[in-house]
Amino acid sequence: MDINARPNRRLRCAIYTRKSSEEGLDMEFNSLDAQREACEAYIVSQRSEGWVATRERYDDGGFSGGTLDRPGLKQLLADIDDGLIDVVVVYKIDRLSRSLMDFSKLVEVFDRNGVTFVSVTQSFNTTTSMGRLTLNILLSFAQFEREVIGERIRDKVAASRKRGIWMGGYVPLGYDVQDRKLVMNDAEAASVRAIFARFIELGSATVLARELRSDGFRNKQGTLIDKGYLYRVLNNRVYRGEAMHKGKAYPGEHEAIIEEDLWNRAHAILQESPRKRANNSRAQTPALLKGLIFSDTGAAMTPTSTKKGAKLYRYYVSMDVIRNRETGQETAPLRLAAGMVEDAVVTEVRRILQTPEVVTQMLTSLKREQGGTSEADAIAALHDFDELWGKLFPAEQARIIQLL
Repeated sequence: MDINARPNRRLRCAIYTRKSSEEGLDMEFNSLDAQREACEAYIVSQRSEGWVATRERYDDGGFSGGTLDRPGLKQLLADIDDGLIDVVVVYKIDRLSRSLMDFSKLVEVFDRNGVTFVSVTQSFNTTTSMGRLTLNILLSFAQFEREVIGERIRDKVAASRKRGIWMGGYVPLGYDVQDRKLVMNDAEAASVRAIFARFIELGSATVLARELRSDGFRNKQGTLIDKGYLYRVLNNRVYRGEAMHKGKAYPGEHEAIIEEDLWNRAHAILQESPRKRANNSRAQTPALLKGLIFSDTGAAMTPTSTKKGAKLYRYYVSMDVIRNRETGQETAPLRLAAGMVEDAVVTEVRRILQTPEVVTQMLTSLKREQGGTSEADAIAALHDFDELWGKLFPAEQARIIQLL
């Protein structure tokens, strides 16, 4: 025995596994387990060289090899930077990456930290120029294979769309999916037709969205709709029985919900100037305090609004400001946040309506009119004022404030 022989250095081996799709991951023994088993057997065969598998698992199930944004890979790179790994073991190099550019970045990380990369089924050494050449050739073919597969999938989707076949994804309101085909849902289809018809009556998506929300109308996912969702419904050519692909419409396999005349009338309104439709919306939903609020100089304060990004800010502004009139009142508020002042007024209305005097007058009126509302229901409605107020349309709220 050579007393000068030095024992082999212990090499900590991290096993990395990856599978592009999630199919089969719930099985007791899946593709990731098979990759790990092969890598563990290879590490055992190198035990004489001091190779030992780490306990940490670096698995990425359902992640593409065309990106580095994978949780298991990120953890692996973090542990490499922390000096916890000496060798990275994979079943095939395309398990680590299918992109030549991404792999070059990984090799830089490995070299910087003195880490060796090993593929169980493809034997080469990344520390030599020939090994690097072999690696680049294999990676080029891996990247080529990924791009060819992507092209095939895109061509198949395009061909299917042109034939009117539904290719999955978001299921629009009005349809269900049966045997991978869109089938009309009669109840939802009636709601879609009602939306189109009501939009033609109102001429405003803003007013219609507010009306539908107050009625508790919900989308297919069970959430209250907003104006953005309403526009997507009104512009969705699926309701005309068409399949869309990259902006082009093709005759679909499914049945149309919206007739051509109804579609054309709705889109004639959508093609109007947004400013014109906004003016119509404002006319139908007057500001709560319009004509009721004045500055301390006696000038009327008119409702106005400004938009920053997707958020709308409403104000009441003194006509002195709008017409650039000198007021001589430097401390007077010439601009008020609409939400703040309207909330103050509604709070006062709530207080007034719950006073004993007003409740007594209301009960007297009920007895005199002999309506169908009981005293108990009327009192309960006043005590639950917020819910009662929230059910009213903005125009109805404004009318009540005007009367008060």
